[in-house]
Amino acid sequence: MSEERSLNFLEEIIEEDIKNAKHGGRVLTRFPPEPNGYLHIGHAKSICLNFTLAQKYGGLTNLRFDDTNPVTEETEYVESIKKDIEWLGFKWAQELYTSDYFDQLYDFAVALIKKGLAYVDDSTAEEIAAGKGTPTEPGKASVYRERTVAENLQLFEEMKAGEYPDGAKVLRAKIDLASPNMHLRDPLMYRIKHAHHHRTGDKWCIYPMYDFAHGQSDAIEKITHSICTLEFIPHRPLYDWFIEQLEIFSTKQYEFARLNINYAVMSKRKLLQLVNEKYVNGWDDPRMFTISGLRRRGYTPASIRNFCDRIGVAKRENLIEMSLLEFCIREDLNKTAWRRMAVLDPVKLIITNYPDGQEELLHGENNPEVEGGEGSRSIPFSKELWIEREDFMEEAPKKFFRLAPGLMVRLKHAYIIQCNDFVKDASGKVTEIHCTYIPESKSGNDTSGINVKGTIHWVSVPHAKTAEIRLYDRLFRVEDPSSEEGDFKDYINPDSLQIIQNAYIEPDLETAKAGKGYQFIRKGYFTLDPDTTNQHLVFNRTVTLKDNWAKKAD
Repeated sequence: MSEERSLNFLEEIIEEDIKNAKHGGRVLTRFPPEPNGYLHIGHAKSICLNFTLAQKYGGLTNLRFDDTNPVTEETEYVESIKKDIEWLGFKWAQELYTSDYFDQLYDFAVALIKKGLAYVDDSTAEEIAAGKGTPTEPGKASVYRERTVAENLQLFEEMKAGEYPDGAKVLRAKIDLASPNMHLRDPLMYRIKHAHHHRTGDKWCIYPMYDFAHGQSDAIEKITHSICTLEFIPHRPLYDWFIEQLEIFSTKQYEFARLNINYAVMSKRKLLQLVNEKYVNGWDDPRMFTISGLRRRGYTPASIRNFCDRIGVAKRENLIEMSLLEFCIREDLNKTAWRRMAVLDPVKLIITNYPDGQEELLHGENNPEVEGGEGSRSIPFSKELWIEREDFMEEAPKKFFRLAPGLMVRLKHAYIIQCNDFVKDASGKVTEIHCTYIPESKSGNDTSGINVKGTIHWVSVPHAKTAEIRLYDRLFRVEDPSSEEGDFKDYINPDSLQIIQNAYIEPDLETAKAGKGYQFIRKGYFTLDPDTTNQHLVFNRTVTLKDNWAKKAD
């Protein structure tokens, strides 16, 4: 019997809180994305963590959109985020928006002004930044810091009423300009933005800053465990300060290491650059580490959840190997993908002693890794076949177990054949391979007594369908493009996409299902792309059968 996995530090905190009946022993987490882009694999880690923690302890998770910046936010992003979470297999308790709380947040700000803990500042952004000092030098008070409560209340009301242009004034908390924590040096609470909001329209022209809105939204919802990534550790004292001064529900923030994966970028800003500057074909380009990109590439929800579980919950930043993510999808698809044959670089093979005009139906299991094989499909066989060009050599070395003059090989699900000769064109390229077959060697009923070491795949020429095959590889050619000198885009892998226009596939693949994984025997795992039409099949390679990147990178 295997040992139980030890608790991570967040589970330890929650179990201690439940033991002490804190918050009545209940657990309510939240996932709070800003709808300013598509979610990526790093968000998947946060989604899995928040939802699975709540599930484990009989709790719930809210989905709350942090929609406090109308300039960058769109309904398109809201819908994509909801789709991604559902696809990963999670259901939220409530769908909420920070904009739901704009009136309440405004009242909180007024309450702090009345306590003498917030003031309206007319300084420019540059003046405010300069006045904050440095980590080793205290800040300097703004000339507007000592405005009266009455004046601040009037000015804040006028800001709300739209009487001032963007940037003319801000509302700041009055905390401590000498604090060693720069976030406590009179942080901004509200700024003026005359911009149309995707939910509230033109009702508001002042919007709360993240640090003011986030903790208060948690408190309004009575979130018991507010789980953030490590970069929010310096923000925690401010998070606590606002809650203490407002005397509202005391939720607590806890931080874990964000997911960083090699050969990728995790910044929404950088992902947006790749999209806008046409380095990729949209947010769901299969080379992107967005959840929609991974889905289009053929990754499964189970593989991503497994990946997030395997990397665990840490308190220290580290770079996760992409090979672990690829291992997780291979492990999942090996159990679920149907086996099919596809020839990507074809050369014709003619079985000279197979009767002209004869055809037969052979059979192959859909998935030999599963008991019962998940059924089987019929595979047409004929005198002329397509095989991979790499499966033939004019002069073969000793340990070459495929086709060459005089060598024998088994055709998958079919017969043993022996190569006799071949034909070249004027340029010296092999155009035909001539073989003979052994009728007694049929798979499943082999009475030939002949043993061969090699098996190759094939597609019957008269029955073959054609498809476009997109072979995806890592988008970047260095482990950590964000830390390299110069522009991160300088390190894009020029071979991240190879397109094969006319590969030959067995006819059963003509009815391939969207979202289903297929193992193209000996070639990798593939899935149907949304660009597919009735007249034009398109398949994306999800991952190779083995991790061969390390060899290429050497």
